Amino acid sequence: EYSCEYGSLKFYALCGFGGVLSCGLTHTAVVPLDLVKCRMQVDPQKYKSIFNGFSVTIKEDGVRGLAKGWAPTFIGYSMQGLCKFGFYEVFKILYGNMLGEENAYLWRTSLYLAASASAEFFADIALAPMEAAKVRIQTQPGYANTLRQAVPKMFGEEGIWAFYKGVAPLWMR
Repeated sequence: EYSCEYGSLKFYALCGFGGVLSCGLTHTAVVPLDLVKCRMQVDPQKYKSIFNGFSVTIKEDGVRGLAKGWAPTFIGYSMQGLCKFGFYEVFKILYGNMLGEENAYLWRTSLYLAASASAEFFADIALAPMEAAKVRIQTQPGYANTLRQAVPKMFGEEGIWAFYKGVAPLWMR
């Protein structure tokens, strides 16, 4: 007995939920490290090393400053995980059905790679808006402190494109 039928809506929902948990929670847990890494990339003179970056951030913003960008990180990577894990299974079944059972087995590695790449394409589109907001919050002092402040400001200044400028680098990554 299985908890759900392979390829059913419940199956896809459970896969997507697994993606939310595995991507959203883990990326949110390392927000302080990501914040310091991003700041080191943007201002290497000020943030000379990981330890120095933590020290400078705590001195300037307090311990709470290490959590800047947690909301877009959680939302963005949860959406990416949902799409990555859920769509991977959708594309794996779709491509497998297109190839037929025997060819799907014979070409399973290529099938899995194609399904993974297809899922990642859509997952990165889901991630890009929140990643853009996160980077602005974390690396541009005074721009915005929260997601609620960043999103309307970004949209007002640059329109929808502000949220998708980073999608091509995500695809290349």
